[in-house]
Order: sequence, then structure tokens, then C-alpha cells
Amino acid sequence: MSPLCTGADPWVIRHEGQFLLCQSHHNEVAIRRSETLRGLGTATPELLWQAPETGAFSQEIWAPELHFYQNRWYVYVAADDGDNTNHRMIVLHSKSLRGPYEFAGKLSLTPDRWAIDGTLVSFGGMLYFLWSGWEGLENTAQHLYICPMADPLTPSGERVRISSPEFAWEKRGSGGPGQLPTINEGPQILEHNGTLHIIYSAAGSWCDDYCLGRLTLMPGGDPLDISAWQKHPEPVFEKTETVFGPGHCSFVSDSKQDWIVYHSARHSGAGWDRVIRAQPFTWKGDIPEFGRPD
Repeated sequence: MSPLCTGADPWVIRHEGQFLLCQSHHNEVAIRRSETLRGLGTATPELLWQAPETGAFSQEIWAPELHFYQNRWYVYVAADDGDNTNHRMIVLHSKSLRGPYEFAGKLSLTPDRWAIDGTLVSFGGMLYFLWSGWEGLENTAQHLYICPMADPLTPSGERVRISSPEFAWEKRGSGGPGQLPTINEGPQILEHNGTLHIIYSAAGSWCDDYCLGRLTLMPGGDPLDISAWQKHPEPVFEKTETVFGPGHCSFVSDSKQDWIVYHSARHSGAGWDRVIRAQPFTWKGDIPEFGRPD
């Protein structure tokens, strides 16, 4: 499928027969709605939230996600005051899709460290929060963390690191002397017949080698136990001769088909100049098979 639209970090869900695409634009969070995936590209954005002009969460509004949980809407999004080292996850909530959305504040993740790309996870009757962050106060690597949640606004335990950049393909474009940090980011949940996967982005987001990896929870495993997660040793979705830097995906299903929605560089070397794409994928047992970006 040709690109749906320009943009990055696509979050698409389906609700009451419509596809909803949640995006940030400058310092706003908006949604597009359509009865078809293709129609999202031309749908008019509807404003959900405007960041304040100043303050701790007024700038760099990144990768919003819209979640519907127990009859209430939540938006999780990263924001800072213009200084990247201050990026944290914030949460908005509303009784209705169109709002108004109330600013609930910074998500109190423990310890308080740089955090982006957060997503809410409901699995096995428990609620979790999953995100990408720094181990300490320096930008040396991005890891994947998970913590338990008492409710969609309240973490109930300290974070657990479940993935770090370790394979060579996770470190492409970064990690060398004087280069930018190694990266695991953009974690997304994909569940099939009770098997839980995390599909995440790896390698430098600014380079053609940005790609997707997969973690799978062992049967009966505790999501808060790092030893319960098995990392696939190769990328599960990576560049082709015509599509470069595919990453930061989300998943949505219609009545007939499962879809992966992701962003890619507009062309080789385009870096963060991106477009949003969507394509169908299949399953081999409980393992997703994404094929090649097209």
C-alpha cells in the first residue's frame, strides 16, 4: 500500500466501526477518523488537546496513544519543557472521545527518569505500563521498561527493565565513539491466542536501518520478570530496496484482516522526514509474520 499520509509514530485503533489515528502536530494531539484505513490519509484532524505555551510539558509532544479502558478515554504522550533531558510521560483523560480531555499530570514512574513511547497493557487480568527510557541521567542507551498499574493513572510498583540494545542490528547507526545512543523504543503489544508479544523499534531512528524486533513472553511467564521474555535474534521487519527505516508501529484489525501501521523515511537518507504506511500481516501459529515493508 502506498503511504497513507505524512507523519510519524502512528497509533491506530478501531472503535465502533471507525479507524482512529492519533497523532501529534507541533504541540497538539489530534485524531483522524475514517471507516477505512485508506481514508485516514485525507480525514480532517480533530483537536483533542493543546499543550500550554510554557511549562514542564509544553514542548516536544511525541508519540501520543489513545486508549479506551473501562468506558473512559486516555491519552499517553511524552512531553518536556524544550530540554530533551526532561522528557516524561503525561496522561490525559476524558469521558468521551471528543473530549474535553483533562490533564492528569505526569505519570509517576519510579524512578523518575527520561521516558517516551508509553503504552497501556492489559494482560492476564492485570494492568501494566510499558515504555522506553534511560537507566540513569545520561543519554547512553534507551531500554524497555514495564511496571504494574493500579489503574490507568497510577503506577503501583517500580519499573523493571526487560530489554536493552544487545544485538548488532539493534545498534546500527549508533553506539560508536561520539555517536548517538543505542536504542530500544516504541514498544507495542501484540497478543494472539494468549501469547503476548512486544514489537519494538531498534537501531538509530534517524537512519535507514531503523527496524522492528520482537520479544515474546514465555507461556505462564510474569511480564515483570525479565527472564520470562525471549528476544528474537533477528529483526522481524526491516528496510528493503524501496522502503527505508520502517519502525514505530501499531496494530489494528478489521473484520477480515490484521494490519501493521508504521512509519518509514520518505526516501533513503531522509531520517525523520517520514510517511505513514499500512499493510496486512499473517500468523504462523501464534507468531506474527509481517513480511517485507511495501
